[in-house]
Amino acid sequence: MKVPFLDLKAQYASIKPQIDAAIQGVVDATEFVGGRALKELEASFAKEHRAKHCIGVANGTDALVIILKCLGVGPGDTVLTAANSFIASSEAVTLAGAAVRFVDCGPDYTIDVAALERALDAAKKAGKPVRAILPVHLYGRVCDMARIGELAKAHGAAIVEDCAQAHLGERDGGVVGSFGAAASFSFYPGKNLGAYGDGGAITSNDDALALKMRMYANHGRKEKYDHEFEGTNSRLDNLQAAILNVKLAHLREWTKARVAVADRYRERLAGTPNLELPAAAPGFGHVYHLFVVRVPDRERVRARLKEQGIDTGVHYPNTLPSLPAYAHVGQGKGEFPNASAYESQILSLPIYPEMSEAQIDWVSEHLRRAVT
Repeated sequence: MKVPFLDLKAQYASIKPQIDAAIQGVVDATEFVGGRALKELEASFAKEHRAKHCIGVANGTDALVIILKCLGVGPGDTVLTAANSFIASSEAVTLAGAAVRFVDCGPDYTIDVAALERALDAAKKAGKPVRAILPVHLYGRVCDMARIGELAKAHGAAIVEDCAQAHLGERDGGVVGSFGAAASFSFYPGKNLGAYGDGGAITSNDDALALKMRMYANHGRKEKYDHEFEGTNSRLDNLQAAILNVKLAHLREWTKARVAVADRYRERLAGTPNLELPAAAPGFGHVYHLFVVRVPDRERVRARLKEQGIDTGVHYPNTLPSLPAYAHVGQGKGEFPNASAYESQILSLPIYPEMSEAQIDWVSEHLRRAVT
């Protein structure tokens, strides 16, 4: 049986008439940059994430850079983020002109709050207080934002959420995109809410900050030639917005389907030796952008699964501080015992709303055989 890692064709087939009509509507109206579809998306997306404002931008990386710059983060500042994320999380800090420092993850892959507290205390003691904390809701699991919020307040640091993998994620009565000063989202095609190209968004409940970020993303202006400051060109085009409007209407249903896939995996794989499963989370606590297990001898396991037509992924094979790009930071593997150990063990299994029970069972059966 063939089990792709992600099946975007199946998703398109399920909503094809709506998608085709949305695209045709934009073409007929010739509203390609800005327009009704974008305004509708920004309003709906903000409401879903309990935010007053949503600003569509070109991609998730731009979203992070714009937030940091508009918060005034820059040269001489330090930002703490996760050691086990995609490079966009840390790259944005450097692009804003600040220095990045990495923090270990816990067993659930999100930032270790105890390690974060130690990093904040060490920076304060060194006379270099942290300007911002950038928690990453990795794989769709939401960080402990209540505790992170307490630490941020105590240290005078802003919170910038990286929600690229966590659309609709919730924890402790809150929803991602509303916990900090602002939050970034990605609409890369493979995300839980994916466009048909690059795209991103920023959410915020801060009126003044939101206005500044909207202006920054549009050349520092409110009106066409009224440039109050230099910004950049980072806009979500109307075609992508129209596609995302269609998909957003299905996102809660798709999220429930992802949770159901994850639950069936856990049911079928429970008790398997040499296999660490991700812990369950109630409701939308975990929106399962990825279903990541830990196994010994990962490449052998991947090869065995490939033989059975099962595609897998690794997110991510290297911790950020171990990459050549961050050699100058000078943080060794010893500072990240969990992230460093997991990088050779983590394996992402296929997960998408359209997966059949037969496909889930096929993956489970052959993963069990591969690790035992």
